[in-house]
Amino acid sequence: MKPKSRVLGIDDGPFRFGDAEVPVVGVVVQAPSYIDGVLQTRAQVDGRDATERIGGMIRRSRYREGLAMVLVDGSAVGGFNVIDVDRLHGDAGVPVATVTRHKPDFFAMERALRRKFEDWEDRWEILRRHPLEEVPTRHRPVYVTQVGATLAEVREALALTTVRGALPEPLRIAHLVAASLVRGESRGRA
Repeated sequence: MKPKSRVLGIDDGPFRFGDAEVPVVGVVVQAPSYIDGVLQTRAQVDGRDATERIGGMIRRSRYREGLAMVLVDGSAVGGFNVIDVDRLHGDAGVPVATVTRHKPDFFAMERALRRKFEDWEDRWEILRRHPLEEVPTRHRPVYVTQVGATLAEVREALALTTVRGALPEPLRIAHLVAASLVRGESRGRA
């Protein structure tokens, strides 16, 4: 990845399980930290529309052609509205990687899916389709899956877009913006 490459970071806002929808924000950053644009859509809490909504947000964006990679904070938005990264990769036309700060507890996730959803097997298959890889950072490791890029290319993108801490700027900024849409201002650590 070249310096000044454009990376889209996507994160959802805070929500309660009684909420119908959650805001989903995309921030286009020219590496390492220059913000080119902000995108927004909404997705259902625990729904099945995340991939379609995020894919549509990217397809409609004037920034789509210049993107080098899409980074998604986690593998789902609004609880268990699971993102199909293979379909998102097809929609975006660029590599897609999920980034998680903490290693997921897959046993607890599967148990929650079984308890809550009739279609739990479909959601579980999408979540487990790609291996989760640990990527060291200067701060602490993050955990990634990727489609359309090698692990080395994802590591390079993370290193290029991380200014401080472990979270790349496109994801950090998307987190702050999404939180501000719900709470009126961001709070806590991104």
